[in-house]
Amino acid sequence: MTLAETLRGVLVDSFAKNGIEGADLDRVAVVAASDIRHGDYQSNAAMMLAKVAKKNPRALAEEVVADLETALAGKVVCSLAGPGFINFKFEPAFFAEHLKGVFKDERLGVPELADKKRIVIDFSAPNVAKPMHVGHIRSTVIGEALARLSAFLGHEVIRDNHIGDWGTQFGMVLWAWKKELNETALEEEPLRELLRLYRLGSSSSKADEEIANACRAELVKLQGGDEENTAIWKRCIELSKKGLNDIYDRLDVSFDHWLGESFYNDQLAPLVDEMVASGMARESEGAICVFSAGELPPKKDPFLKTTKEGVEDYPFIIRKSDGGFNYATSDIATIDFRLKEWQAEVIWYVVDFRQEEHFARLFEVAKRRGCEAELVHVKFGTILGPDGTPLKTRAGDLPELQDVINDAVEAARKSVAEKSFLEDDQEKEELAQLIGLSAIKFMELSHRRESDYTYDLEKMVALEGDTAPYLQYSYVRCRSIFRKLEEEVALGGDDLILEDEREIHLARMIARFGEVVPQVLEDLRPNVLASYLLELARAYHSFFQSCPVLKSEGATKASRLTLCEVTARVLKLGLSLLGIGVPEKM
Repeated sequence: MTLAETLRGVLVDSFAKNGIEGADLDRVAVVAASDIRHGDYQSNAAMMLAKVAKKNPRALAEEVVADLETALAGKVVCSLAGPGFINFKFEPAFFAEHLKGVFKDERLGVPELADKKRIVIDFSAPNVAKPMHVGHIRSTVIGEALARLSAFLGHEVIRDNHIGDWGTQFGMVLWAWKKELNETALEEEPLRELLRLYRLGSSSSKADEEIANACRAELVKLQGGDEENTAIWKRCIELSKKGLNDIYDRLDVSFDHWLGESFYNDQLAPLVDEMVASGMARESEGAICVFSAGELPPKKDPFLKTTKEGVEDYPFIIRKSDGGFNYATSDIATIDFRLKEWQAEVIWYVVDFRQEEHFARLFEVAKRRGCEAELVHVKFGTILGPDGTPLKTRAGDLPELQDVINDAVEAARKSVAEKSFLEDDQEKEELAQLIGLSAIKFMELSHRRESDYTYDLEKMVALEGDTAPYLQYSYVRCRSIFRKLEEEVALGGDDLILEDEREIHLARMIARFGEVVPQVLEDLRPNVLASYLLELARAYHSFFQSCPVLKSEGATKASRLTLCEVTARVLKLGLSLLGIGVPEKM
């Protein structure tokens, strides 16, 4: 049980004595204090529930404090502020007792959730026959972190890479493949060769209507099951996956399924027919569309748009006027499949903010079709260049993800050459690879996902500041102490002595780990964990500078070594939940 849960339990009991029950007790909350000068934790529950208890807020708070001081005698000091705000300050001995439990817990104080769900996470989702670009960093890294955190907390997680493996681009690729395929390049760098073919088909079709018709004809043949085109398409998928997996392996990202758009092709026509028959969709100007049901206010209805002229229909097209299907159709079929085959209770779509309207309408359609699962658009912002606009190459294209990774590793390689104490060249290279990849991930995960952020390579790989290398260095610093010991020390986490304020604060920060990890999933924000790890590292460095470890003796030395050990474990586990590894030496 976390310290916040301990306090909340006593608070709930006290409020229950005051006649508060049921849903009102669910409103009782305890949070970490924003300013530790006032205490370790705080609660405004007395002010929120005073009316229910029919008492003055401060009088109610005083009764609650009296109960707390009785139930937790010698463990916590309570104080009141304002009209009934309660502050809690734990005694150092209680922090020591809690730290003992964390030391002996392989989960380091993080409880498994009681309410476990089956969660499908839809993330990364690149288009095949094209290399991933810098824009795929956010979905891939955020999705992986959320998957790791959810699984650690006890949820059943299904990772699905809903790749774009169908569509008009394949007509262009097929035409160019038959005209100008370079087999050697295809085997050595499949994604680059497929991109070259796509660009050739695209530019040629734009310049020549006859070629555009030929590309369309190739696509029609593929959709009709033509043997040659189907074989080429399958090879494109296979080679694309090989190239994509090279990047995923470097990023330590994995999936349970790769069910792309093509997987749902056979379901699309029956789906549209069923929606028309049920009256949920109807024909409009040759297309089949879903319209507003008239049940929501216009400003909240995703199927309506407010313009200067008034409110207009904003239909969700599920079959185009030419008879073709689109993302909307396959996305509805995908939800049907995930509900039926995987019994999904929650589905998260880790996709950028520009798709917000699409998902609002998709989710509304799913609800009309009887979907009871929780559907969430985990939206995120844009990666910016130094000029404040979306990051691009000099040619105006989005940088390829492989190039972004290589640039980060090269920057890390220079940093390692300048600052590392490692002597072995292989160890230096492995460290550079780890730092470069970790820097990209942490730069992403340390920002609020809805916010844009500026891509700063030099800052990302620095050993100082809010970076992955700083946290990795903090871990190494914790572990290096044990390599310097002249004798073996058996730590059991017992008889901890917390006297110096920096020792106490480090113990306080360690205790919060069990509270922070579940908080990430409350609003799907990995930056909450990233920020906590930075605070923990800063608390450790402050402790390390002020409280000698190796020069101390007896129980004080054992106690401080325990703090170093648990800090190292929390840093390692916390970073691993974000998909970031740690080195043993730097």
